[in-house]
Amino acid sequence: MYHRIVAGRVRAAFAAINAGDWESMIAGMAPTFTYRFYGDHALSGERHTSAALRLWWQRTERLLPGTVFRVDDVLVAGWPWSTRVATRVTVDAGLPDGSRYDNVVMQFMRMRWGKITEVRTLEDTAVLARALDRLAAAGLAEAHAAPITDASTTYPSTTYPSTTDASTTDPATATPTGRGRRTR
Repeated sequence: MYHRIVAGRVRAAFAAINAGDWESMIAGMAPTFTYRFYGDHALSGERHTSAALRLWWQRTERLLPGTVFRVDDVLVAGWPWSTRVATRVTVDAGLPDGSRYDNVVMQFMRMRWGKITEVRTLEDTAVLARALDRLAAAGLAEAHAAPITDASTTYPSTTYPSTTDASTTDPATATPTGRGRRTR
């Protein structure tokens, strides 16, 4: 019964995200957590604070607005003090050039007493990199920005240029040392 309840909560969290409410997902994180998205791209990185996770969701929304997450499978093991959750989720979003971003995401999560302590996200990073390249070519410079990490939350601005105009400087897209834009 417990496993069915957890699986239902995971599905409900993705439904809330689809409706534009990722704040409830952030609220579901434990006081100490790790949220890791694998790869080397604007959506990758490791976060340990709600502030960094919020910046990450804001970036995701800007880059891939209207993304739909379809939960294909949820596996739950363990008990309330040590729960493991694995999901397979299909992701779909429209891109400015008229193409679609379609990918499969695998997530491994750990929970303790109803709060998420760890999320590890894996997806086909080559498919994601191609989509981010198309977004950058369409003028969304943030698609090639440095990953958001806990250090990103020390920057004052969360607005991003909509073009690749080098005269526009935004600290949130700077390299972790804060000395300029990331280039490919």
